[in-house]
Amino acid sequence: MICVLTGGTGGAKFVDGLRQVIPPEEITLIVNTGDDLLWWGLYVSPDIDSITYVLSGLLSRERGWGVKGDTFLCLQAMGQLGEPTWFHTGDRDLAVHLLRSRLLAEGKTLSEATSTICDKLGVKARILPMSDSRVETRVDTPSGELSFEEYFVQRWYQDPVHSVRFAGASDAEPAPGVIEAIVSADAVLVAPSNPITSIGPILAVPGVREALRRARGKVAAVSPIIGNAPVAGPAGILMAAHGLPCSIAGVAKAYEDFLDVLICDTKDARAAEALRANGLRVECAQTIMRSVEDKAALARTVLSFAVGGLLSEERVSGRPAARAASDQP
Repeated sequence: MICVLTGGTGGAKFVDGLRQVIPPEEITLIVNTGDDLLWWGLYVSPDIDSITYVLSGLLSRERGWGVKGDTFLCLQAMGQLGEPTWFHTGDRDLAVHLLRSRLLAEGKTLSEATSTICDKLGVKARILPMSDSRVETRVDTPSGELSFEEYFVQRWYQDPVHSVRFAGASDAEPAPGVIEAIVSADAVLVAPSNPITSIGPILAVPGVREALRRARGKVAAVSPIIGNAPVAGPAGILMAAHGLPCSIAGVAKAYEDFLDVLICDTKDARAAEALRANGLRVECAQTIMRSVEDKAALARTVLSFAVGGLLSEERVSGRPAARAASDQP
């Protein structure tokens, strides 16, 4: 069993690769919910939705979010009625938010609602929200405190950032199954997601960091930083606000109390040597995921670093493994 901590578009791409190389039934995903918001009175969970759409084959690869081939007639109609339209919810995407909101109104937890939606969409991997409690990522800027979606989507992350906090985290509890999944997994993989606003909210839930420290499998993280810049998005700005350099050293620092292996891009080979000198295992690979093949190749490489011989070639690649001489009849 492989456990993945994930959020954001980088996380969704990595999961898209992972599902190609190991059976989805062997994947448990712990997903950031700090971005969750109420939109037009509906409960929206952007990162859970993206992971669900990836695993059900519904994700729009062109946009990296939402449902492929979706229409936006409701969005247009709401705009004509004078309602906000900066959060682009498609019509088929809206159906998922309607169902989730109804389930929550009926007393279901976010975990239960997520499980129901996954069942209906044929998702075989296990998707767990980081918590059933409300935890909200808040970004402090000169214009005031913003929700993450306001900062990221509405304002295109142009505001300077003073700090980031996770409102409600100290009182939250891990969702059912989260701690067990981390502790018992053959390996825990931290996706190439923003360390502050995609992985940070998960780590802020009490008990999660401690579980990572006592995980029986290796904990391997893929860096979303190459050189001194994020592959995409505002990770560098947000890391600086937390006193972390925008580099693989900053990623290692964010995860230092539980990290066993850091996977960085081949362009960071020199920086990797410096981290190795400090005792951290660092492996280099091609981490840019432009194609389906790139995603699968990275997932396969990360698994090889994280679990080594624990997974057979057949399970990792889908191809029958060559039999050793001692296994021959």
